[in-house]
Amino acid sequence: MTVAAERKVDGVQTRATGMRAILEQLHEPVYVVEGTDGVGLSAEPGSPGWEVAAAASACPPTALGSTAFVDRGGLRAPYLAGAMAGGIASVDLVRSMTDAGLSASFGSGGLPVDSVARALDDLGETASRPGFLMNLLHSPQDPDAEDELVDLLLRRRVRGIEASAFMGITPALARYRVAGLRVRDGQVVAENRVMAKVSRPELVRVFARPVPDALLRRLTDAGQVTAVQAQLAREVPVADEITAEADSGGHTDSRPLAVLLPRFVAERESIRRDFRPAGGIHIGAAGGLGTPTAVAAAFALGADYVVTGSVNQVCREAGVSDAAKKMLASAGIADFAFAPAADMFEIGAQVQVLKKSTMFASRAQRLRHLYDTHRSVTELSDADRAWLEDKVFRTSLDDAFADVRAYLSRVGSEDATGEIEPRRAMALLFRSYLGQSSRWARDGDSDRAADYQLWAGPALGAFNDWVAGSDLTDPSDRGVVDVAANLIVGAAYQTRVHHLRTNGVRLPASISTFQPRAGCAHLLVPETT
Repeated sequence: MTVAAERKVDGVQTRATGMRAILEQLHEPVYVVEGTDGVGLSAEPGSPGWEVAAAASACPPTALGSTAFVDRGGLRAPYLAGAMAGGIASVDLVRSMTDAGLSASFGSGGLPVDSVARALDDLGETASRPGFLMNLLHSPQDPDAEDELVDLLLRRRVRGIEASAFMGITPALARYRVAGLRVRDGQVVAENRVMAKVSRPELVRVFARPVPDALLRRLTDAGQVTAVQAQLAREVPVADEITAEADSGGHTDSRPLAVLLPRFVAERESIRRDFRPAGGIHIGAAGGLGTPTAVAAAFALGADYVVTGSVNQVCREAGVSDAAKKMLASAGIADFAFAPAADMFEIGAQVQVLKKSTMFASRAQRLRHLYDTHRSVTELSDADRAWLEDKVFRTSLDDAFADVRAYLSRVGSEDATGEIEPRRAMALLFRSYLGQSSRWARDGDSDRAADYQLWAGPALGAFNDWVAGSDLTDPSDRGVVDVAANLIVGAAYQTRVHHLRTNGVRLPASISTFQPRAGCAHLLVPETT
């Protein structure tokens, strides 16, 4: 059955604009009706002279994922603006999202603890809202950084974290979880919420089970949790939510979401058979979510909630320079590449970054090659040394390493003084470029524009293509709430279109996709509320 466009019949919408308006009434059912004048859409099943040929039930954004996830946080949609390190997911971004009844995670990764403390001061009461999360980024090269941040979060009573890039349960992460365990009305309550973002199915088995006994003993022996809390920890999983991170910007294993997410759901169900609390864990989706169709597909795959990243980086509130935002806003789906990660350089971890308009990816990849093929800087060829001094560090290697030493001294690293093993010294030197490149992008250092490290992936290119020519084309016109509303409302719209398609209804091309526009946040709730 094909619904015609551009005809008007009293009582039934047959023009494209009218049919779109009915489809956008997401909190009400929609009916496809047939009559002597053709086929149209109606908000009511009983239009005189028309018979119902097909129907789609109400499909509000809150119905896309888990209603329990939405209810737990008092949210307007199962949607999180995920953490972007270095404060890119900024105070302003978090405040805008939580003011709108949505969830967001502050990008504390890579920031010193005093900067995070200032951010919490700026957030004020926002930090106590159920939709607020603080990112806890795994720091395998600096476990003390995790401990310091957890100290701050416990002291300031921050009740939720988004734990990212973890490959196992660290003492700091376990301490945060267990220190919030209480008994209330005869039930174990986890006051400190953990959302774990991981990209491997085997990590579901880690986060969906309790903190290991050996780690609990270590925490109790150190006096960091009580014996009662350690006992309670055996009754709850480490995480309340586990996000399947597919191909994404930043740290990624570049796995396709259509493969990864169903596997995560299956792992949860398998664990639930012998550890029932695992059944209450919500499974989310992240990576590749730059259009309403992609978001709708994530929910169709079984996601309880979705997490976005790259698309939020090109919003007014994001803590990155306007110059960087313009570069990101011009990207297409093929304008990204992989580069070594600064924080996990030695183990070969990668991040996905913008390739267009910047030399960072190619330069970072060459650094990785030099590290893999040499044992120390002294082994480098004259040509490689000249490239490092002229293009990468813009100073002599001796002066560049002196700057590294000075930085290590400021942060209190053990490498600040004494002899450093040559290969370790080379890694620290190369990591200094990788680390600074993201700060140059954040601060808008025009002299270093060719070295901007901007974490993003093809989903951002898809988003840019989708909003081209709309109210959201210019980054200065993109508010993070508008982006969220367009994606989640659009996903509900696309789900409704799909429901009609499965009933044999073919809508006109002009209304079969959700069109981006500013100011559509009101569609998150019925107009009568």
